[in-house]
Amino acid sequence: MAFSVEIKNDKISPVIFLKDDDKKTHAEIYSFGALLNAFTMGGSINVIDGYDSQQQASDTITNGFKSAKLSPYVCRIAKGKYVFNKQQYKIGKFFLGKESIHGLLFDADFAITNYGSNEDAAFATLQYNYANEDEGYPFNYICAVTYNLKKNNTLTIITSVKNNSDTEMPVCDGWHPYFKLDASIDELLFQLNANKILEFDGNLIPTGEVMSYNKFQQPEIIGDTFFDNCFLLNENYNAACIIKNKKSGLELTIQPDESYPYLQLYTPEHRNSIAIENLSAAPDAFNNKMGIKILKPGEIFSFKTTYTASVKL
Repeated sequence: MAFSVEIKNDKISPVIFLKDDDKKTHAEIYSFGALLNAFTMGGSINVIDGYDSQQQASDTITNGFKSAKLSPYVCRIAKGKYVFNKQQYKIGKFFLGKESIHGLLFDADFAITNYGSNEDAAFATLQYNYANEDEGYPFNYICAVTYNLKKNNTLTIITSVKNNSDTEMPVCDGWHPYFKLDASIDELLFQLNANKILEFDGNLIPTGEVMSYNKFQQPEIIGDTFFDNCFLLNENYNAACIIKNKKSGLELTIQPDESYPYLQLYTPEHRNSIAIENLSAAPDAFNNKMGIKILKPGEIFSFKTTYTASVKL
C-alpha cells in the first residue's frame, strides 16, 4: 500500500506519522496541541520549523507558538476583554504584554479518535473537548482536527468545531506554523494573493481600517522585509501564497478555502523561517467582529487549508 499510518508512543502523548511510502513523504503530528511538527518530502526535506521533541514543545510552546492551533480565537484580544451577548468576559490564559494571545488550545492534549490509509491517502483525526476551562470563555465545544496526506506531497488540514453548549458561542480558528525552505527567508521568492492589509495600532490590534497593499503581487525576493501583519485575501480562490527557494527549486503553496479569508505573516528575528498563518478572522475579532463565527447550540463549522510541497527547477 502506497500510504500508511504509524503511531509511536511518547512520554508526553502519542506521535502520528502519515506516510507516502512510495515518495518518502511524511507528516509528523504531535498529539500535544495537534500540531504539525514536520512535513517532509523525499525523505529529508522538511518544510516545517518544528521541535526536537514533544517535551520541548510542551516546555517552550509559548516562545513563538510554533505550529500552534489557534482556537477559539486567533492572534490577540485587546487586554483580554470582550463583550458577547451583553456580558463582558476576560480571558485568563496566556498574555503577551497587555493582550491575551493565540487562543486556549495551543497546549491541549488531543486524543486520537480515528486514523487509516489506502492507496491514495493517509489520515488521522485528533480531538479535544473543551469544557469551560477559562473563565473568559465559559463555553463547551469539540475541536476535531483531521490531517490528510495525499499524493503529490499534499497535506490537507480540516478543523471542525462543534458547539456543545446550551447557548450561542463566538469562535475563530487558525494555525501558527513556521515554514523553512533550506535558506534564510531573505533569499526566498514570495507571492501573496492579497492587495489589502489591516491597519494595526501599536499593540498589533486592528484599528478597523483596511488599506491597499501592492508588494509581492508577483514573485519577489523577501529581502529585508519585516512582517507582523494581517492581510485580507483576494476572493479568487487562488493560492493564498507561494514561497520558493529559487536556487534549489523547493516551493511551498498554501491553499486555504473560503473558511480562512485572512492571512497573518510574521518574520522572526533569526529569519530562518517565516510564520504563515491561515486565519478565519482578524486579530481581536471577538471585539471588532471581523470574520467572527457565532455558533448555535449543536452547530458545527469546518475550516480547511492545504499545503503542497514540490521541487520546481
